[in-house]
Amino acid sequence: MIRVKIGDKILAEINPIKVTIWNEYVDEKENPEVSGIYPQGIHNALAKGLEPYGFHIQTATLEQPEHGLTEKVLKQTDVLIWWGHVAHEKVKDEIVERVYNRVLQGMGLIVLHSGHYSKLFKRLMGTTCNLKWRESSEKQRFWVVSPSHPITQGLGEYFELEPEETYGEYFDIPAPDELVFVSWFEGGEVFRSGCVFYRSLGKIFYFQPGHETYPTYYNKDILHVIANAVKWAASPHGTAPTFGHFKALEP
Repeated sequence: MIRVKIGDKILAEINPIKVTIWNEYVDEKENPEVSGIYPQGIHNALAKGLEPYGFHIQTATLEQPEHGLTEKVLKQTDVLIWWGHVAHEKVKDEIVERVYNRVLQGMGLIVLHSGHYSKLFKRLMGTTCNLKWRESSEKQRFWVVSPSHPITQGLGEYFELEPEETYGEYFDIPAPDELVFVSWFEGGEVFRSGCVFYRSLGKIFYFQPGHETYPTYYNKDILHVIANAVKWAASPHGTAPTFGHFKALEP
């Protein structure tokens, strides 16, 4: 708990947003190029980069019991950040269903980069979530197409990242409820690189950058966007619906 004070007077008590960063943590242990960039893993790089924003952060990985996503951990999570790449199929279906249900109950979810092909994201989208890609080490320009959205706070009309892997349309997802960023790549491709979805009470943000062989998660603009997304996703969306048999309101 953070106390806001003037002198000895407490003006407010603020509970920090509780963030869990999930990373399959496979590439870093199997690929020397990746471990050279993220020696402590992508999850710890993200945790360190987001630390100045005042979140309460914990991490979880594939190799932990229940992939680190126990019922207790998820109940204590306001926002889950998900990064996966080569081990999507190793994530147990019962854990996917557990996380899926927590999102519907109001836990925020931020899916990064190749997490688009995770079981969890495909479950939430109901599509293949496939796309075009090439490893190109080229420049990416993010255009802000929703300047009033909280996720874009503190950004200009655009920002750039170099190098980054190229993603291209068609991206097989449902039409986003809100499109926040559209990206252009040096090879001429465009991509819906920042997409918002609402599922029941849960807020979801898909953010495209983060190829494992590039130092993307040390970039201040990328971290700023993710921090903004955490703040936005932390509060449940709307009022819990009622399902099933019901009695008439009027006699």
